[in-house]
Amino acid sequence: MIAAGWILVLLTLGGVALDRTLTSMVSNQFDEQLAQSLRGMMASAEIDPLGEVFFNRPLGDQRFLEPNSGFYWQINGDGFAPYPSRSLWDTPLPIRDDVRAVQPIFYDLVSENGEELRVAQRTVTLPGSDVEWQFAVAGSRADLEEQLSQIRVILGWSFAVLGIGLFVMAMLQTWYGLGPLRRIRMAIQRIRTAGANRVTDPLPLEVQPMVEELNALLAHSERQAEEARTHAGNLAHALKTPLTVLTNAASAHAPDLDTTVLREVMTMRRQVEHHLARARAVGRRAVGHARTDVREAAQAVERAVSRLYPQVRFDIDGAARSEVAIERQDLEEMLGNLIENAAKYGGGSVFVTVDADPAADQCAVWIEDDGAGIPEDRRGELFTRGARLDTEKPGTGLGLAIVRDVAEIYGGSIALGESEDLGGLLVILNLPRAKAG
Repeated sequence: MIAAGWILVLLTLGGVALDRTLTSMVSNQFDEQLAQSLRGMMASAEIDPLGEVFFNRPLGDQRFLEPNSGFYWQINGDGFAPYPSRSLWDTPLPIRDDVRAVQPIFYDLVSENGEELRVAQRTVTLPGSDVEWQFAVAGSRADLEEQLSQIRVILGWSFAVLGIGLFVMAMLQTWYGLGPLRRIRMAIQRIRTAGANRVTDPLPLEVQPMVEELNALLAHSERQAEEARTHAGNLAHALKTPLTVLTNAASAHAPDLDTTVLREVMTMRRQVEHHLARARAVGRRAVGHARTDVREAAQAVERAVSRLYPQVRFDIDGAARSEVAIERQDLEEMLGNLIENAAKYGGGSVFVTVDADPAADQCAVWIEDDGAGIPEDRRGELFTRGARLDTEKPGTGLGLAIVRDVAEIYGGSIALGESEDLGGLLVILNLPRAKAG
């Protein structure tokens, strides 16, 4: 409908413009024909011994000899009777007597018998006479209007045929052009009803990028669904053992039932918190491409942790601005776990370096402390859920495990090493950079 409307508007505007152009051209041509006849009259006109005008040769257009033919000429002079063409018969033209023009002027008039005429008139002084003669040639506007009418009929039919052709072409083009989209719709319907998981139909190159994006979206949804099933299975498996222990202890009326309940409830709580953190990260990742400034997030975490550990000195250095493709809440949760652990288990100094290697593909955040450090052969134990190498200080043992899982969800990673400057533990958090723009 929009295409049909535009076709109608454009054809109407084009038709009006072309009609005006052709009308002007035909009218100018008609005026030029009158002017040419006027020049022929002037070239043939002479003065006889009595001072009157006559033609030394007949004018070439036979219509001037046929009565009421629609083409006339007439010569007027002061003190002389009008000298008309034979085609006027006995009805002279009421031409203007006030014209003083050395170039032809054109105007419309109505003859005494009601005929509409187009007149070309010029003032001429012939040799041998002091009289200013008014030479006039007139043509019937009926001839001009007939030519214009024929042109308008031709234009009307031409634009009507053109409009119908363009409308039919637009309909066919729309139908043919939307064909691949209908095939995509059918393929999506098969995905919904027949269990297909990809659009595999051969399609034109113009829509192939959209199909690739659709298949990528389907693959992304499958991965998310698989992750959700895996997380649900892992949580169920993790809760199964504590629930079995509680059931057995309650059934046997164990004397240490209260201790067992507290221990197993704490274990279940750790598992629930861990999987909830993973679920939140997956959900926020699926929303879109996030952009978070690492230094701002680190400073916010430092302000919060410094209230819990006022005796610890915190230093933040590195890039003044470095953005990563991670939601701010998840980034602060990861940095919060790492910085709090450094403050808790260190010797009183925590050093954070933002974007330690600006030339690397990923943004590296270093968290160093001046504690006793961790032997290299035991560092892998820290990524086990619930693992704690120092049991004297409170905690759940989920910090590094949650940081590792959240970082991997976003495409990052975490590694442990030894701080060269402070001598304690060095945690290297690699995070994906935010895309430019």
